[in-house]
Amino acid sequence: MSDTPGGTVVTSVDGLIGRGGPGRPALTFQDTTIDYAELGRRVSRAAAGLRRLGLRRGDRVVVCMEKRIETVVALLAVSASGCVFVPVNPAYKAPQIGHIVDDCAATAVITTAERRPTVCSAVEAAKSVEHVVVVGETPAAPGGHWRTTGWDELTGPGADEPAARVIDTDLAAILYTSGSTGSPKGVVLSHRNLIAGAESVATYLGNTTDDVILAALPLSFDAGLSQVTTALYAGAHVVLANYLLPVELVRLCARHRVTGLTGVPPLWMQLTGCRWPEEAAAHLRYFANTGGRMPRSTLDRLRELFPAARPYLMYGLTEAFRATYLDPDEVDRRPDSIGKAVPNAEVAVVRPDGTVCDPHEHGEIVQRGALVAQGYWNDPGRTAERFRPAPGASGAVRAELAVWSGDSAYRDEDGFLYFVGRDDEMIKTSGYRVSPTEIEEAAYATGLVGEAVAFGVPDERLGQHAVLVVSGDTTESALRRAMEEQVPRYMMPRRVVFQDRLPVSPNGKFDRVAIRRTVTS
Repeated sequence: MSDTPGGTVVTSVDGLIGRGGPGRPALTFQDTTIDYAELGRRVSRAAAGLRRLGLRRGDRVVVCMEKRIETVVALLAVSASGCVFVPVNPAYKAPQIGHIVDDCAATAVITTAERRPTVCSAVEAAKSVEHVVVVGETPAAPGGHWRTTGWDELTGPGADEPAARVIDTDLAAILYTSGSTGSPKGVVLSHRNLIAGAESVATYLGNTTDDVILAALPLSFDAGLSQVTTALYAGAHVVLANYLLPVELVRLCARHRVTGLTGVPPLWMQLTGCRWPEEAAAHLRYFANTGGRMPRSTLDRLRELFPAARPYLMYGLTEAFRATYLDPDEVDRRPDSIGKAVPNAEVAVVRPDGTVCDPHEHGEIVQRGALVAQGYWNDPGRTAERFRPAPGASGAVRAELAVWSGDSAYRDEDGFLYFVGRDDEMIKTSGYRVSPTEIEEAAYATGLVGEAVAFGVPDERLGQHAVLVVSGDTTESALRRAMEEQVPRYMMPRRVVFQDRLPVSPNGKFDRVAIRRTVTS
């Protein structure tokens, strides 16, 4: 559909930055802070600049930059212009960037002077790219088949361009998964998805204009983007953090009196090894975990470090933003639970035929509601596999689509959910289905390892046997003796491999594919 006059402009920007009042801090990067009024002005100027370049409703715009004020402005401006933003992790190399640019047929790429050579190399073969916008320099004569524009030129004064007319179900963003189970998939989000997700998370975290949120995760990661959208929705103050060492995050917490911090298990493990002075921890109101199960020992240590902070244990997938969270008041009673559905979502554990499982019966997690994405970009086959009619929707005039996660779980008598594992990661050994998480938890419970990842490999006699990869200053025999007190024999790993540090993906989660490759190749 083409742009048409009239109607109401309904973009994710309208729903995200309207609550922060003038004069209230919106974004901080290094020594620069802008308030909500200035953020709105910068977004409007950048959106007008994109329209002057000739970009139109529905065009895809890749944003490949480290976290900085211009990055957030660029993402919001793309949305405000009616285009679709595609955040790309700046740690990616040219082949990964090129795949995403080519897959989504991006019309434009926004990057920095430092990353311009890599980006230009990546898009050389992408004939869809017409524009490269560069932050941090006045570009020289353009090379390649695209026009190069400086950020200052893009956001400078110029003729007003009419805003794109969109509705809430129009596409707003494409988030590419890390590709841990194959080539990266582009998860398509609507404006409604972004706003509903921000509202849901802000609601259960209790975010307000008084909060200071430290954005430590990559913005290309759904949880990292959520840090920003959720904070802006609530009118809170976002501190953007790029870091090499976890201690840098401790310093930022102290400097800015951070009240909210979300991380993934490998990051939390590193942060528990840091010294947290009182001024760094004193203002923390909550800490939240996503991207995998947090080891009990790590959770216990965080609660020691932040006794006044409320712990939020969350579960979600890129295809539905967030699915569940555990009420902090339940952590002592159910520390292994992933909780119940987030606001404005319904989450069920179902059998293959779509009927709801009984308590303690294992089944697949299925989510419905406003947070469920639109599908995978340019991939109807995989979309049909994952996005299917919601259980019980067969009698509707038009069946509502739900996301079938591929994750196994069960619920207890009180309706609290417990994650078991991904179906494609379950270890089938000796006639049993064993979750890698169970083996990893047993390793952590010994107190002898810092990191742990388990997976199955083919075994002619057993079907599969478990391999456990760990870091830590111990011996295999000592670890085995301690684990034998935790799990039955069939769960014990056949091999234990020690590494100095387990590799992580660009999103900060354990890179299970890379770990498996280094051990089995």
